[in-house]
Amino acid sequence: MKIKALIIPIIIIIIIIFTGAYVIDETEQVVITQFGKSIGKPKTAPGLYFKIPVIQQANFFPKNLLEWDGDPGQVPTLDKTFIYVDTFARWKIVDPLKFFETVNNVMGAQARLDDIIDPAVRNFITSYPLIETVRDSNRELDTFEVGLGHAKEKDERTLGEVTTGRGKITKGIMAQAQPKLKDFGIELVDVQIKRLNYVEQVQKSVYARMIAERKQIAEKFRSEGEGEARIIEGNRDKELKKITSEAYKTAQEIMGKADAESTLIYAKAYDKDPDFYSFIKSLDVYQQTMDNKSFLLLSTDSDFLRYFKGYGHGPYKEYGPDNN
Repeated sequence: MKIKALIIPIIIIIIIIFTGAYVIDETEQVVITQFGKSIGKPKTAPGLYFKIPVIQQANFFPKNLLEWDGDPGQVPTLDKTFIYVDTFARWKIVDPLKFFETVNNVMGAQARLDDIIDPAVRNFITSYPLIETVRDSNRELDTFEVGLGHAKEKDERTLGEVTTGRGKITKGIMAQAQPKLKDFGIELVDVQIKRLNYVEQVQKSVYARMIAERKQIAEKFRSEGEGEARIIEGNRDKELKKITSEAYKTAQEIMGKADAESTLIYAKAYDKDPDFYSFIKSLDVYQQTMDNKSFLLLSTDSDFLRYFKGYGHGPYKEYGPDNN
């Protein structure tokens, strides 16, 4: 009976210990509430703690960095260029008691961050030209596309120089939003612009300009290539004419020498036997001008057929067919 009497109190004590004890790790902090109202100081150090079971409630809050991701929104810049801006932030709970009393939980804090950071982003984006939000300095743009140098210079001339830059703009957003978040026990650690993009209408005009620039560059390369082709063709024709003229000159010299040699041979043959030379040349002419279809009408005293006159009786009868 005594053992049974002791078991019940022991069980009650164990239940009280398990329901009243709680553990805080390095990433947590706790606010104790009693009947819905906070009591005491927040517990931020890791370790084992106790509370009154049932009556008191331990409310856990993260102590590490938390993420806020804004919704992309359409914002006009100072130079009236409409862009979509997508931002994100990192924040943490630095006063859990104030955080619990004002926003109660992380979901409520996200709503407050939306209400505070989004207007700050819009305010700063609309206060500066587009180039200030896009770039952080006036460093030379890196480009690996051949022929885009003049396009790059034109863009820099059109957009202007950076005097503030994205880094200072994001710091200004933080400076504007942080005092308002302090009342909620929140510290804004960092705000960054995740993505910028033109609205659809502006995108079309930008793409059209990019296409026109690329076509202009392509046309420039094409015209330069055609110019080089004309130069190469001109050099080729010049070399061809030079080779042809030299070959013609050589051929004419050879032909001249051949004609001279031929004339010399003919002259020697003529000097040796003029009558025989005349007879042979006449036979060549007969062979070239007459065939079985030729018809000649000549006078009887024509000198063209003088060697046919008195065939076998003339001075060259020894050259006739019977005197080979």
